[in-house]
Amino acid sequence: MDATQIESHLLKLDKKPFNLSEIISDTVQGYKHQIEKDDDDNNNLKLIYESNKGGTITLEGDKNKISQVISNLLSNAIKFTEEGTILVKAEKNKDEEVIVSVMDTGTGIDPEIFPRLFSMFVSKSYEDTGLGLFISKSIVVAHGGRIWAENNSDGKGASFSFTVPIK
Repeated sequence: MDATQIESHLLKLDKKPFNLSEIISDTVQGYKHQIEKDDDDNNNLKLIYESNKGGTITLEGDKNKISQVISNLLSNAIKFTEEGTILVKAEKNKDEEVIVSVMDTGTGIDPEIFPRLFSMFVSKSYEDTGLGLFISKSIVVAHGGRIWAENNSDGKGASFSFTVPIK
């Protein structure tokens, strides 16, 4: 449904002030519980949320849509990381925007799909529709932000980041 709204240029945002730090923390906690429940044998995956050094980040935006972006990025990181660490960071920058990053130690981004990563139906997973990053990009852009990805410089895993204006 989100993809259809995006394709029709009908994506609507319900912008209100909300605590981004709380949304990220709750989402990370939810995935931690899911990993513990679903994968009793694999205690080799750690989820860490590094919150803003300046405290709470209040954002003017659509809380549910931004939560969807964070959840999608975390879900993808977990899917492609069997062991290691997934680090989520959020921080304000000088340009009055917040940067949220999800960094993993997984397989990294396949060079074959890298140029089309945020397009519809692009995926290297047989269990995936390939819509999550497309929808995430559309949500971030609708908020006046940008989203990007890169393989980590040490050759282990990938980092997905997005920015959105604070107001």
